[in-house]
Amino acid sequence: MGVFPDFGSVGGSGELRAIVGALLMFVLVTAVLMLIICAIVWAVAASTGNYQAATKARTGLLVAVGAAALAGAGVAWLNFLLDVGTQL
Repeated sequence: MGVFPDFGSVGGSGELRAIVGALLMFVLVTAVLMLIICAIVWAVAASTGNYQAATKARTGLLVAVGAAALAGAGVAWLNFLLDVGTQL
């Protein structure tokens, strides 16, 4: 059982698919870049003894992981909304 929106039940589904795909791609690319940068900053700050910067970088890393998880859950949320929309 795959989790993917059923775009056939909504008018203008082609445009919706393109918009959602572009937004999810943008969010995931940004989250991965943020994850890489924050991990590097965290490592450098911790090794030099700058614990305030290390704490901020760790927070940024956790935010990036959370953003990637929310973007992944966005597909399931959109599928739920499309299902509710067909029942109204």
